[in-house]
Amino acid sequence: MFGNDAEFLLSLHHTHAAELRAEAAADRLARSLARRVGHGWLGRHQQVSRSSDARR
Repeated sequence: MFGNDAEFLLSLHHTHAAELRAEAAADRLARSLARRVGHGWLGRHQQVSRSSDARR
């Protein structure tokens, strides 16, 4: 499969680098999706409060 240790180490490096890039991309996506907040029709942040009807 590998002719020598250098090829193996280079392959290992490329694999690890690809995994790190994929993890960083997933983190960026998660951060961008987490910033979304609910906005009312006036564009202001909506406060979510529980009323006595919502608990029943």
